[in-house]
Amino acid sequence: MRQLWPAADGAELDRDDLLALYASPDPSWVRVNFVASVDGAVAVGGLSTGLHAPGDKELFGVLRELADVVLVGAGTARAERYRGARTTPEREDRRRARGRAPVPPIAVVSTRGDLDPGSGLFTDTSVPPLVLVAAAHAQDAAARLGGRAEVVGASGDDPSATDPGAVLAALAARGLTRVLCEGGPALFGSLLAAGRVDELCLSLAPQLAGGGIDRIVAGPALDGPRPLRLAGVLAHEDGLLLRYRTSDPGHSVGSFG
Repeated sequence: MRQLWPAADGAELDRDDLLALYASPDPSWVRVNFVASVDGAVAVGGLSTGLHAPGDKELFGVLRELADVVLVGAGTARAERYRGARTTPEREDRRRARGRAPVPPIAVVSTRGDLDPGSGLFTDTSVPPLVLVAAAHAQDAAARLGGRAEVVGASGDDPSATDPGAVLAALAARGLTRVLCEGGPALFGSLLAAGRVDELCLSLAPQLAGGGIDRIVAGPALDGPRPLRLAGVLAHEDGLLLRYRTSDPGHSVGSFG
């Protein structure tokens, strides 16, 4: 893996290089990570694993290692058969050296919290996940999951719906301010519409998926295109790993209220 931009000496980057390169510039930072084909597909056969972006798997591990929490929508968690947070002793040591918890929990956004308590998300994990639900459904969700997760009500003005600001506030209240969102498109869309995204990491798979594709953002149309600033480009084999920041760095992190 080589850095193309900003210009570098072309040397191969190791994991320590990547950890330094992708370290959050602010202790409160919302980073979104996606993989997409050259023609914009976010999945093949309904799964992101159908896309093959060289270097993406390595970067995926680096971004998780740097995060306080991994945020994901319930639909993506089901489709991708998410398991809970897992790690290695080496990663735990590196996180402790940075003053972080040994393992970043998985946090799932689900309006009703209707998740399978027998899934690997809850049974194959080093730490219990968080489930962020609409306040009106929090009690039922907690009973359904039977203590296998911390269930948190995260609503705004509408108690029957989750709210991106309330989700981030609930995480921040637990000291989880370096947020890595792994999708899906609807969750990304809600965070983007609320102006709560600081950075997008986009792994570009050297593939063409054809028609009928979904994009990395779903939901209502934005009030206008959101400008991004290119922060870095890495190359690995035929794939590109792109990193963009919002035009107003830090705009989403001043307050989680």
